[in-house]
Amino acid sequence: MSIHEVFMPALSSTMTEGKIVSWVKSPGDKVEKGETVVVVESDKADMDVESFYEGFLAHIIVPAGESAPVGAAIAYVVETEAEIETAISQANPGSTAATPATPAPVPVAAATVATPAAVSQNGSNHREGRLVASPRARKLAKELKVDLNTLKGSGPYGRIVAEDVETSVGKVTPTPTPAPAITPVTSVADTKPSPAPVVNSAVPGQTVPLTTLQNAVVRNMMTSLSVPTFHVGYTITTDGLDKLYKQIKSKGVTMTALLAKAVAVTLQKHPLLNASYSDQGIVYHSSINIAVAVAMDDGGLITPVLQKADAVDIYSLSRNWKTLVDKARAKQLQPEEYNSGTFTLSNLGMFGVDTFDAILPPGQGSILAIAASRPQVVATADGLLGVRQQMKVNITCDHRIIYGANAAAFLKDLANLIETNPQSLTL
Repeated sequence: MSIHEVFMPALSSTMTEGKIVSWVKSPGDKVEKGETVVVVESDKADMDVESFYEGFLAHIIVPAGESAPVGAAIAYVVETEAEIETAISQANPGSTAATPATPAPVPVAAATVATPAAVSQNGSNHREGRLVASPRARKLAKELKVDLNTLKGSGPYGRIVAEDVETSVGKVTPTPTPAPAITPVTSVADTKPSPAPVVNSAVPGQTVPLTTLQNAVVRNMMTSLSVPTFHVGYTITTDGLDKLYKQIKSKGVTMTALLAKAVAVTLQKHPLLNASYSDQGIVYHSSINIAVAVAMDDGGLITPVLQKADAVDIYSLSRNWKTLVDKARAKQLQPEEYNSGTFTLSNLGMFGVDTFDAILPPGQGSILAIAASRPQVVATADGLLGVRQQMKVNITCDHRIIYGANAAAFLKDLANLIETNPQSLTL
């Protein structure tokens, strides 16, 4: 007789607790090895958790909506239906149910992390031969006796959602699924600020618990306090970059990709700015991965990463960015898509911000804060007055490995690239 504990898995290296988004299986349901039993919210994404064992979900310890520390038991899985009552009795010692003597639950994790829920790049609702559907859709399909394999998913990346099941039995009228709200770092050429991200509504006088993502941000910010940092500012003229952006915007190029590309190309000449500190010394990273800060609609902050931004062409980089933002909004980013950055960009230019300082992310040596591009009256080289589009940038650096002269040299070369040769970013 075996009763296995399902433990809260560690979905990332920084995760200390997880929140149960939903249980895919209900108590008494048959569980196959490798089948998803629960969806857990990690620091940055919702992840499917699969069973290591074949058997029955006997008892749920942590219900949907509640959190548990990593390693804590969240449910019991038993091998036979006859053991279900025993597991329930052990979970509720005061229960009047029969309590035959049985060994204690086997202290091994009975679940493993799969991939983020509904990660299918081609729109299919199957992943590696397994149907991809939301927990609510699965439950509704079971109640209405609908075969999910006959449905086409309308959710993100082809995921079957509850509305698809209801539509199939005529309970609701199908409506077009709106495109995911995308609010990437906007063009420095934009003159109208975008609306602020939607934050969880609260009643005055009420204390609202932090979300898992917000708690992760808190931990990162507290870690950053232990690092000695300094700031260096620079003013960059963006007329040439704005002109280039207008020329290639119709091809799907974003200003975020242009800025990331410009920074990545400049970092090729300044590897120290792409490095990070360790107890063993300076870590020079093998690739230039640009992380870009994105505010989430429901609170919190995430930094999707443009891998090898210096080596990827501007058109592919823009497509990659759109995919990353879509996945971030749907909480479907893989860990390597948000924790592998070697240099970070933070842009508040869309809000008309004149200048600001950014907090250094843990594990990185530098972060660049980008403010709004504005028309400014300047003195030209021939001694006359002219109007130029200019933006202020401020870099925050880890002073343990980077010094003021290093940061200033990087900003000077970045400005030179943007001001005199922005066309090179398309090569």
